Amino acid sequence: MATATDISILEAQKREPGTKNAARRVRVGGKIPAVVYGAGKEAASVAVDPRQVLRILRSESGHNTIFDLVIENDRVKTMIVDWQFEPIKGTLLHIDLQRIAMDKKLTVTVPVVLKGEAAGVKTEGGILEQLLREIEIECLPADIPKNIEVDISHLVFGVEVRVKDIPHNEKLKFLTEENQMIAHITTVKEEVVAAPEVVADATATPAEPEVIKKGKQETEGEGESEGDAKGKGKSEKAEKKDKK
Repeated sequence: MATATDISILEAQKREPGTKNAARRVRVGGKIPAVVYGAGKEAASVAVDPRQVLRILRSESGHNTIFDLVIENDRVKTMIVDWQFEPIKGTLLHIDLQRIAMDKKLTVTVPVVLKGEAAGVKTEGGILEQLLREIEIECLPADIPKNIEVDISHLVFGVEVRVKDIPHNEKLKFLTEENQMIAHITTVKEEVVAAPEVVADATATPAEPEVIKKGKQETEGEGESEGDAKGKGKSEKAEKKDKK
């Protein structure tokens, strides 16, 4: 029987394939539905403990972990090839399992881990940008690495590391395109600021007609006041003449 921390064994119980209601009943019972297939055998519907599955997915080797699937008296090497979470609560809903033949090569994706401190970050003030986080490889099940380590200590501005720069060996065949960039050194994009004279011109342009408009208003006002004053003067002279 698998222990609380054992990721080398996953126990399963046979179940009858059915509708969504049947799958719901499996979940109510504390298990999740799963399907196991491959190795030239018919697909089988089983129920597994989601806690055991999560321990496998969260382990260092993750979904590439190869473990023994135990169904009653049957034991077979298996790995998780697909899984589904409930989008709101985040609970595990379903998994797909594939039977593994240890003497046949598999195609898997492996995470990329950057190692070292880039010279372009340390001495040139640049920023390390990782563009590729997984690499697809082909190998025997026993040779699946937990990750692919990539040394980036030599990276400076104008230098990048690509898939072809990773040390290759006869056990692993890289399927990801060899010229695909993994990481390089970049810089923060500077915000474009207008030159002071350009800003000054832009500010002064709308101000010019405003000054003219203001001056025109004042001139018109002065003209009207002057006319009123002349008219008032004529009226006073006429009144004096009448009195005489």
